[in-house]
Amino acid sequence: MPPPSGSEPRLTKRPATRDPITTASRLHVRALEYHAQGRLEEALKLCARSIRFLERVLGPRHPDLANAMNTYGAIQQDLGANAEAEAAFRRSVAIVEPLAGNSGLDGLRVRSLSHLADVLRVEGKYAEAEPLFHRALALAEAAFGPEDLHVSSVLNGWAVLCRYAGRFEEAEQFYRRALAILESTLGPEHVDVATVYHNLGGLEFSRGRFAKAEPYARRAVEIREKALGPLRPEVAADVASLAAILDGQAKHEEAEDLYRRALGILESQLGQENYQVAVNLNNLAALHFRRGNTLLSEAYYWWALHLKEKLLGPDHPDTARTIHNLAVLFQSQGDFDQADSLFRRALAVFEKSLDPQHPDLLMCRNDFEESRRDA
Repeated sequence: MPPPSGSEPRLTKRPATRDPITTASRLHVRALEYHAQGRLEEALKLCARSIRFLERVLGPRHPDLANAMNTYGAIQQDLGANAEAEAAFRRSVAIVEPLAGNSGLDGLRVRSLSHLADVLRVEGKYAEAEPLFHRALALAEAAFGPEDLHVSSVLNGWAVLCRYAGRFEEAEQFYRRALAILESTLGPEHVDVATVYHNLGGLEFSRGRFAKAEPYARRAVEIREKALGPLRPEVAADVASLAAILDGQAKHEEAEDLYRRALGILESQLGQENYQVAVNLNNLAALHFRRGNTLLSEAYYWWALHLKEKLLGPDHPDTARTIHNLAVLFQSQGDFDQADSLFRRALAVFEKSLDPQHPDLLMCRNDFEESRRDA
């Protein structure tokens, strides 16, 4: 009904409507912020809400949805939910792959391929991960040039795979190329530089060159702690890596202090059922074994194995590494029946998932043969 003549029209208040795309974008930005702060559960919920908005408004094949799926997968991976992360990254790749030739989406395609390759590597699916890294690197170099940050990111991820596959020379080449790009582009104090130093330390650790590894590990802790503060999970990972390197040099007291510091940060920030917690428990067990504390060592190994079986599955090579460690412990105690069973379990996984010349497989086979001679 129109207002009476000469009166001011009344404004009926209605709820303000918000563009759903703007809402989705804001939710995604907040999810990224919370992820960066280590508030993973909150970040996951925000990202899931963003995805629901995007699916409803843009449909299931839009690039913005692929971008949000990458964030969702990265959060799930940090939570240790690798199967969920893989599913998210596969969906992202499925969205962007038909869009090849659109140069504006090259960065998104590189990230999607790299994310999927990385989680497959974490799951021990090395043969499936490697071609994805190869495709991501070729695309990044063609689209952005050989000195771009997209290239350094792929190189770092591929180097990690090479390290776990036992291809140490190749891993070092990739790491050093990535480090040169990062330092020249972002400067020597950036947290991404710390990540490569962390990884170089880990590579030298895998080679058994502990003294050479230590400066890399200390540099990673220095950079990341300065940038993020002392209580972040990323800093805990650097501290734990340094602890393992010191343990390898028989600096047991400092190593144990650092392991316990890292474990406290990880449990408080990520909860007890987390992959990084399992890795630290395995390493604490190894330290106590070397110090002759076999009861404590065994308890930590079983705890680590329980977590790895739950998070990674029983057929993952990293699960098998803890099984191998337990076998060596029982061998040292003269319990050859238990050792035999565990060696066989570890070998079955290694032979299925690793290259025939991988150091972990060769060492496990050698330890098993020695145990059978001693029995």
